[in-house]
Amino acid sequence: MKRRAPTRRENAADTQKSIEIRPFPHWAKVSAGAQNDASDAQFFAGAGLALLDNILRSGADVSSGGRDSADVSRAGKNFGGEPCFVGVLRQRLALKAAATCARLARLREDEAALRDAEHLSGAGVETSPAGRVHRLFRLFASRAVKFDAQTLSAAAEQIGAQGAMEAHGLADALQEIATSANDPLAAAVSVSAEAVHHLAAVPAVDAEIFALWLADVALAQKLGWQAPMPLLATVIARPALRRGPNGRRPRPADRDWSNPLASAYALAGHEAVDLALILSRQAKRLFDAAPKLRAKSAARVIEMLLDDDCVSAARVAKRAKLSDRSARRLFDRLTELGAVRELSGRPNFRLYGL
Repeated sequence: MKRRAPTRRENAADTQKSIEIRPFPHWAKVSAGAQNDASDAQFFAGAGLALLDNILRSGADVSSGGRDSADVSRAGKNFGGEPCFVGVLRQRLALKAAATCARLARLREDEAALRDAEHLSGAGVETSPAGRVHRLFRLFASRAVKFDAQTLSAAAEQIGAQGAMEAHGLADALQEIATSANDPLAAAVSVSAEAVHHLAAVPAVDAEIFALWLADVALAQKLGWQAPMPLLATVIARPALRRGPNGRRPRPADRDWSNPLASAYALAGHEAVDLALILSRQAKRLFDAAPKLRAKSAARVIEMLLDDDCVSAARVAKRAKLSDRSARRLFDRLTELGAVRELSGRPNFRLYGL
C-alpha cells in the first residue's frame, strides 16, 4: 500500500522535536531599572532581537520552493522556516500588547476579558474599543504587512482613526523611511514618530497605540520576518522605562524616543525568547501526546492549538467536525496528558491552549 506523504504540519512537528531553545543568556539581559545609555540600550536590544530572530528561523523549511518535504522530515536539517509554535507565540504576545494598550487608554478589559471576547464570540461580531485593538494586533501578527494605503486604513479603522488620517500620504512617508533606515531599530523609531505626526487630529493615546504597532511592523520588515511580532506595546508601560523626576512614560513623540525604544525592545526581546522556550516545550508535549489520541480529527485540533493563543471546545467541534461531547473529551484527555492547559479557570465556556 502506498504511504501517504507527510503534511507540512507533520514535517514541522517532526523537525520541532530536534529543536532546542536555550534559556536567555545572562549577558544579554538588561538590568531592571538601570539607566542605560544609548549604546547599552542598543546593545541589549540587538542581543535580544538577534536571539529571537534565531528562534524564528529555527523551524523546518517546508515551503514549496525548498527541498522535497519528505526529505525534510527524514533529514531534519533544512532549517530556516518558522517553528511550528510561532502562531501561539505571536497571538499570545498580541493579547499582552492589547491588554497593555487598554490600560494606556484607561479601558477596563484585561487579558482574560479580551481573550473571552475574541474566542467566545462568533466571527464578525462587533466588539469593544479594547477588543478592536486586540484584533489589530491579532490580524496583522498573522500575515506580512506592507506600508500601503489599504493596509493602513484597515488598521486605523480598528482604533477609530480612519477618518482622521491621510492614508496615501502616510504610506508614502513610511515606505521612504523604512527603505532609507540604516537598521531595524532606526526604522522603528522613525516610523513610529512619523505616524504620531500624521495622526495629530487623533486622540493622543490612539495615535500612540497605532505608532507602537507600526514600530513592530517596521522592525519585522527590516529583519525579514514573515509577519510582525507584537513586542513594543507589551512592555512600554513598564516602570523600568519611566524617566525623569515625575517618572513619565516614554512616548513616540518624545525627542529622545530612540533610547527608550531600544530599552523597550531589549525587555520585549528577552520576554519573547522566554515565552518561546515555554511554548516549544509545551509543543513537544503536544506532539508526544498525539499518538495517544483516538479522535480522527486530532491532527486538525493540534494544528488549531499551534496556530492561536487558545481555542474553545465549541470552535474545535465545528472546525474539526467533532461532536461537542467528543471535543470536550479530547481536551480532557489532552489536559490529563499535560499537553494543553485550561486558561479560563471556569467550569463552563472553557478555553484551552499551550
